[in-house]
Amino acid sequence: MSGAHHYNPDDPPVLEVEDLSVDIKVPAGTLHAVNKVSFSVRPGETLSLVGESGCGKSITSLAIMRLLPKAARLSASKIIFDGQDLAALSEKQMARLRGNRIGMIFQDPMTSLNPVYRIGDQLEEIYLRHKGGGRREARERAEYLLEKIGIINPTQRLTQFPHQLSGGLRQRMMIAMMLMCDPKLIIADEPTTALDVTVQVQILQLLRSLQEEFRMALILITHNLGVVARMADHVAVMYAGQVVEKGSSADVFRHPTHPYTRGLLECIPHPGQSATRNKLGSIPGIVPSLVGRIDGCTFRNRCNYAFGDCATAQVGLRDVEDGHSYRCLLPPETFAAGKLEKA
Repeated sequence: MSGAHHYNPDDPPVLEVEDLSVDIKVPAGTLHAVNKVSFSVRPGETLSLVGESGCGKSITSLAIMRLLPKAARLSASKIIFDGQDLAALSEKQMARLRGNRIGMIFQDPMTSLNPVYRIGDQLEEIYLRHKGGGRREARERAEYLLEKIGIINPTQRLTQFPHQLSGGLRQRMMIAMMLMCDPKLIIADEPTTALDVTVQVQILQLLRSLQEEFRMALILITHNLGVVARMADHVAVMYAGQVVEKGSSADVFRHPTHPYTRGLLECIPHPGQSATRNKLGSIPGIVPSLVGRIDGCTFRNRCNYAFGDCATAQVGLRDVEDGHSYRCLLPPETFAAGKLEKA
């Protein structure tokens, strides 16, 4: 099911995150947006952060890039990128990494490009800022990358303004912009959200082929499990600011263990599924407030398996098998078969 790439699991991680937390002061108290999240990603590997809106995926990516709002407080045991501790870098040092060795593709290609500058000027600026060299060298690099990502007549496209391009072309330009300096890591935050389905497929295929060619590590943030199945080597399922299940995409799709992961997978329509006989699954309730003290399992109010201890016990990650873990008090055999129904 997974569209896994060829990466070497023995390679040292490009990025290693351990116990990443983000707290934000709000009028009602402290919002615990991200709570002790840990993961790593290697050269050529795709890690997908998945979960519904508001679960902390985007804030996690902004924390790695050190682009959090001023009211936010970041803490982590480590955020090591290519041997450097990102949490310990000054803003000036961090600015040298952003767009250079770490690239980020933001959610909306419609607003990510500056509307008053030509596309060529925006791509060249990245190169000139981080790599130096002359404008001609930067323009040649931009033309080369536009050809690489399948844009016809790149010389003409570079003279155009963002409003003259379709959504799909703008997203391709964002990808080209991220590749201008040969990054080791790309963070793609919902890179296909604003695009129609056929363009979505093209963009994902493009990301995959570029990643294989340049051996970049990719963190793909999405709520679309179909995208995860096609693209990811490893998956971290997030809920209420925590990772509730993680493992290889093959393990998580074939043997989903956390009730939230199982619920998400049951919400996916399958080809040939009868609209009347096989109803799509749903997860009742809403994500709890993350303001103030958080006790017990954050999923308990939406879980068919919840019992007394879920409200008070410390719920850590436990192993299903090597490399596959989930956050629950109940053993994995509880969820071994059947629909998400209370035992």
